[in-house]
Amino acid sequence: MKIAIGSDHRGYEVKTKIIEHLKKLGHDSVDCGAHDCHSIDYPDIAMAVAEKIVGGEADRGILICGSGIGMAITANKFPGVRAATCHDDLTAEMSRRHNNVNVMCLSADLLGERLIDRMVDLWITTEFEKGRHQRRVDKITEVEKRFSKEG
Repeated sequence: MKIAIGSDHRGYEVKTKIIEHLKKLGHDSVDCGAHDCHSIDYPDIAMAVAEKIVGGEADRGILICGSGIGMAITANKFPGVRAATCHDDLTAEMSRRHNNVNVMCLSADLLGERLIDRMVDLWITTEFEKGRHQRRVDKITEVEKRFSKEG
């Protein structure tokens, strides 16, 4: 699987560790920045990852900032991106299983390395259940279409 990954300056070190973890799992990653710990605006990075998803250059994305919230807000502005801030194993798993989330957003400040590794593992390996959940994801897509035409 090809995973676009990005962080702001606060998530730089976590991003670097996740890239190594993904490599050990046999996945390719596309590093969309930050490339050091100097201050950078998280929307720029979220846009870069979301564009890779929308353009088909990556299967999924991972975004890291101080809380994960700003990244999710920005990424969700892109049609076809379903980003969720995940806090633990359950939110990582259920975001995939029920919501078919294709961008996981993480907090660099609130999560430990072992938890992040477990969350990434769960998120990568959990399949979308489809069924009744597909109907709900389809409704989200319809909202996207409706408002993108008006915008």
